[in-house]
Amino acid sequence: MNHNFVIIMAGGAGTRFWPFSRNNNPKQFHDVLGTGKTLLQQTVSRFEGVCPPENIYIVTSAEYYDLIKKQVPFLTDDQILLEPNRRNTAPCIAYACYKIAKKDPQARVVVAPSDHIILKEEIFREKILFALDAAGKEEILITLGIQPTRPDTGYGYIQFIPSESETKKVKTFTEKPQLEIAVKFLESGDFVWNAGIFVWNVQAILKAFAAYLPEVAEVFVAGELDYYTDQEKTFIDKAYMLCRNVSIDVGIMEKAENVYVVLSDFGWSDLGTWKSLYDISPKDAQQNATEGNIKLYNTGNCIIKTPKDKLVVVQGLDGYIIAENDGVLMICKIDEEQRVRDFVADAKQLGSQYI
Repeated sequence: MNHNFVIIMAGGAGTRFWPFSRNNNPKQFHDVLGTGKTLLQQTVSRFEGVCPPENIYIVTSAEYYDLIKKQVPFLTDDQILLEPNRRNTAPCIAYACYKIAKKDPQARVVVAPSDHIILKEEIFREKILFALDAAGKEEILITLGIQPTRPDTGYGYIQFIPSESETKKVKTFTEKPQLEIAVKFLESGDFVWNAGIFVWNVQAILKAFAAYLPEVAEVFVAGELDYYTDQEKTFIDKAYMLCRNVSIDVGIMEKAENVYVVLSDFGWSDLGTWKSLYDISPKDAQQNATEGNIKLYNTGNCIIKTPKDKLVVVQGLDGYIIAENDGVLMICKIDEEQRVRDFVADAKQLGSQYI
């Protein structure tokens, strides 16, 4: 277990959850489900028994340092990796993996987002430990694939080659397909949702960076003498100026030959949108999911999240998002929630306090 490491990616702004998620306090730092723990805290606790606490690394934006320290106080500064700006997941993962490799060249690494929901945590740990064991024996790149329950167009899909092995060879990746294609994926039986959770030994991923993203590898190899020293921040500030915006999926996973998927079913949601929160939330007899001091009349199929110190009365609505937070109230049809990005862009013109 001492060779097991966890990298938690916690730098996103969570725009699609606006106005609940804001630039200065995005969704991973909120108790979205009312459990008493934020999404980040739930993610950290999920890895108890997978690796020692000192082997948990969180990669985040420099602006969220204080939030991380407050919510996960056992972390040392060496375990909080601060990105000077957002460059997508490949530079984020490279930074953490090159740093971990300096500490432990035999490291086996899990990479996970900070804002996912996992309802069956014991099954999740079993799958992670299985994948870590497999990654320790071979130089393979593993991703977790979720058994799909519906033809969802908001998720990426992984096609695998059927086999008796629990680690199945990946054939193709497809990003957010059209509905008719998603339906065919489900019918075929050899497609799963891409959970964005990865497992590998550190040498395998460093070789993959060298092969498929050599410009990124070159940047972070140069920091070997700076990791875990006072020079690390100065090095990283310069390094990120040299990195382009590229995801680990596009940069490596879709190109590499040694990519495998472990099929999983542990109550997963990426909690990327209001609709995804609505889907997993408890609902009343009229299929409303509510949080706050709310009175409903002839209202159904809504998700309503408002401050508890304000009485909110809703009459005659069906299928709406009603969300209020920090001076912003949004009312939007659930089936048009993709427009939230437009709302945020327009709100930005009115002042940074609204985003």
